[in-house]
Amino acid sequence: MAVGIGRRQFISALGGAAAAWPLAIQAQQPTMPVIGFLSSGSQRTFVDQVAAFRQSLGEAGYVEGQNVAIEYRWADGQYDRLSTMADELVRRPVAVLVASGGTVAARAAKAATASIPIVFVTADDPVAAGLVISLNRPGGNLTGISFISGVLSAKNIELLREMVPAAKLIAVLVNPNSPGTEIQLKDTQDAANTIGVKILVLKASTEHDIDLAFTTLQQEHADALVVVADPLFTCNLVVPIAARHTAVPTVYFFRECVKAGGLMSYGTSLIDAYLQLGAYVGRILKGEKPADLPVVQPTKFELVLNLKTAKALGLTVPLKLQVAADEVIE
Repeated sequence: MAVGIGRRQFISALGGAAAAWPLAIQAQQPTMPVIGFLSSGSQRTFVDQVAAFRQSLGEAGYVEGQNVAIEYRWADGQYDRLSTMADELVRRPVAVLVASGGTVAARAAKAATASIPIVFVTADDPVAAGLVISLNRPGGNLTGISFISGVLSAKNIELLREMVPAAKLIAVLVNPNSPGTEIQLKDTQDAANTIGVKILVLKASTEHDIDLAFTTLQQEHADALVVVADPLFTCNLVVPIAARHTAVPTVYFFRECVKAGGLMSYGTSLIDAYLQLGAYVGRILKGEKPADLPVVQPTKFELVLNLKTAKALGLTVPLKLQVAADEVIE
């Protein structure tokens, strides 16, 4: 009888061990890392940027849904939501926090954590914005990509004057809620004063505001328009609105806007920035530290012209601009 009881106990114990095997195997499997994607913009207008980010992340060996998960938080232009969203992602917790859509998102991410790596994209000077201590050696837990677009304001005013020599009033579309707006406006005003043109400031902090801004532009009879670099003013949002509202010559900061039908741009590539964003996140997931990754800056700025749009606007593009252009879209 004792032998029978021992046998039953042995079988029971063996069964229990077998049932525990899947749990033990599962415990040994590495946990899929989670990337927090915090954006001040909207999912609808950031489709191309997210696609570029995923592409580069995949090239680094991380494919969403296979060996990495991505948690998205979209503020839809409501910047007061960013702090709460950043806190949510930190509590998740995430392995890396992406701050997409300017300094305002990066600051919210920085305030939420001093330990989780953060990679940002901004058009502002990240040192002046207090995100990093230097561009080459960021220090802390942040690094990223910066366009430092303020230095391009003067060039964009000059380009518009060359395109429209008779221009006397140039409108500037800005987002008053963005941290770098005052600096961008000062640089633009200084450039306008140098060449003797007046500036009309158009403020927009929502998509609806953009429509209203273009109505004001028409009412004030502005001769040309500068659209500053801002996460709200995505190419697939602003370019169609501009085409619908007005035939005013417009210069943008990103080449993608010209490919979308804008007249011209002087600056860099927004898609390249998000490709670099994915590359940096991949490197951090593999063990590198943000403090050791320099903030990426554009190595060159390019002039891109759209001759088809110029023709539709009734403009003759000066030969000087066509020769100087890095790319001309026929």
